[in-house]
Order: sequence, then structure tokens, then C-alpha cells
Amino acid sequence: MLLAIDIGNTNIHIGVYNQSDWCCSWRVRTIREKMSDEYAVLLRNFFEENGFGFGDIEHVVIASVVPDLTSAFVELVERYLQPSPLLITHETDSGVRLLLDNPREIGPDRIVNAAAAKVLYGGPAIVIDFGTATTFDVINTDGDYLGGVITTGIGLAHDALVSRAARLLAVDIAPPPAAIGRNTIHAMQSGLFLGYVSMIEGLVERIKVELNEPEVRVIGTGGLAPLFAQHTSVIQDLSDSLTLEGLRIIWERHHSNSTR
Repeated sequence: MLLAIDIGNTNIHIGVYNQSDWCCSWRVRTIREKMSDEYAVLLRNFFEENGFGFGDIEHVVIASVVPDLTSAFVELVERYLQPSPLLITHETDSGVRLLLDNPREIGPDRIVNAAAAKVLYGGPAIVIDFGTATTFDVINTDGDYLGGVITTGIGLAHDALVSRAARLLAVDIAPPPAAIGRNTIHAMQSGLFLGYVSMIEGLVERIKVELNEPEVRVIGTGGLAPLFAQHTSVIQDLSDSLTLEGLRIIWERHHSNSTR
């Protein structure tokens, strides 16, 4: 069994791959102060509910954008699961060339998403990951990583607006009945949701122009991807497990190379 762990700023996505499919996956809140033993208890409970234990995990692969929890999960794996985890960095052989000014700057999750897009969809492609930040990751026809875009996630935009404007209250992140809001709630939803849709469409169009390719695949992933995909035609594919798939793909590449 392969344990894949994607540590994000808001959530941690955990999946177990058993030979040919993901037998189970879970999402837990990212709590930076939590100790490795505390996360180990969560994992043990998840595993036991699905009929297996720590001893059934043969390999572990981790992508993390939270340094405090990177060390905590490495400690957890080495203490409770025994195998040393494959920790994704810019130096990992991901199968994707990083054509960046400074590859050290790229987040491991973006490398993983690019690797998944290259294998599962082919290039050229744009991956839009709706997380704490919303990121656009771009690969060319050869599957090389060209770079992308990082912008504020809609949840952060909503929270910033509410916290800095005394008369504005929290609203649901949802499409309004019309672009012209007839009340404060609908006006805020128009600005947040439809404004975000317009940003997505505008950035995708600009990226496509720069790529100068006749066909560019656009893949959405992350919690709010399905909601936005319903309100724009630029997102062609959805994958809730794209990052986990990328972790699996990179681990399989690493494992294949190490056993030659």
C-alpha cells in the first residue's frame, strides 16, 4: 500500500493507494501546532475504520507547503510506519522539467499537479487549483513546467473584505441571481463570485495567447473547482484527486528508477 499525503495551508489530503486504485482518502484541517503523535492517532483511526493498520503501509510520499508540518509528518512516518518517505522538492525526478528562473521557489504541490496533468491529460495544459491561494500551473506540449499564476483564494478575499469593511457581513460564496446586485448580499456575491469567474476566464485567455497553441486543456482541482466549473466554460476537466494522483505518479517513477 502507498500512503500519499498532501499538506496544504488549509487542509491535509491523505490517500491510500492499493495496487490499482485509491481505496480510501480523507481530508483533515491543517493545524500547525499539532504534534506528530496527534496526527498519528488520526491516521490510526482512519486506517482501522477501513480494515488495515500502520503495518500495511509499504511506501509513503509527501508534498507539503507547510514547513512546520513537513518535519512533523516525516517524524510520524519514520516512527510509526518505518519507511522513509519520499518528500517532493524541486530536485525530485518528477518527470517534468521546471523551466523557471529559480526552481527552488516552486511549491511541491504545483510540481505534483503538473506531473499529474502531463501523464493524465497531456500538454499543453493549465491546472487551476482552488485552495487557500488559487494557482494556475502551465505545462507546454512536451509537458515542461513553464510557470503560472498565484492569486488570493476566494475564501481569503471574502474574509479580507468582511474584516476590513465595518458594514459588510459574511456571505455564502455562491453565484448571485444577477450581476447587478439589488441588495448588499447579492452585490458582494457578484463582486466575489462573478469577479472571480471573470478573473479565471481572463487569465486563462491571456495564458492561451502566450502559449500560442490551438488546443489547451484546462483542469480544475480543489474544493471549489466544481462550483466554478458550473459557471464558466473554460474549465474542461475536474479532478478532486489530481494532487494525490500526481504523488502516486511521481512515487511510481521514483520506485521504478530505484529498482533498476
